[in-house]
Amino acid sequence: MDRNLSMIYLFNSMKPKKVTPAPGRPRAFDAEKALDRAMKVFWRKGYLGTSLSDLTDAMGINRPSLYAAFGDKKSLFRKALERYGKGPSSYLGEALREPNARAVVERILHGVVGLLTGPQSPRTCLWVHGALSCGDDPLRKEFAAQRAAGLAELRTRFKRAIAEDDLPAGSDADALARYLQAVNFGLTVQASTGATRKELLQIVKIALKAWPK
Repeated sequence: MDRNLSMIYLFNSMKPKKVTPAPGRPRAFDAEKALDRAMKVFWRKGYLGTSLSDLTDAMGINRPSLYAAFGDKKSLFRKALERYGKGPSSYLGEALREPNARAVVERILHGVVGLLTGPQSPRTCLWVHGALSCGDDPLRKEFAAQRAAGLAELRTRFKRAIAEDDLPAGSDADALARYLQAVNFGLTVQASTGATRKELLQIVKIALKAWPK
């Protein structure tokens, strides 16, 4: 073979072959189901009481997959809390659309009792449990802001009820909103320490008797 041709052949044979990248690997788990499982762990154990191992075991994934799909533990908790608000505790938003103030209160209080005593419930509220278990974590400020936002929604609804003569003139919409929020949160504390459904409903009955007519 001609020497020049041999050199060209040798040079070409040494060029790196173009490698076609493999298509991205599909996620090997159902993100929605994994998030639902994470929500239930946080619901049962609270924010600080939940470890990454608890989460990965329940979700059936490893830590790299958790980080890739949901971010860190705090980001995952926020997503779980959002899912909780749209699912198990959606009765709160629905209650605000009730036709009168008393119906709003009944829907919220009976809703929380149903949530706390359901067959699959860990007998607590994810939001309340998270707020009480976040310690000095920056999440504490987020919980405070969410509580204030919920209070504002109730206050607005009760101001409307006063304007529509659904509540007595001179009623304090802010005080009524705080009262309802306190009873709501208090029911969670009662349930988490062993109060039965019957006992919780007795509290609701008394709270409704105290509601202005």
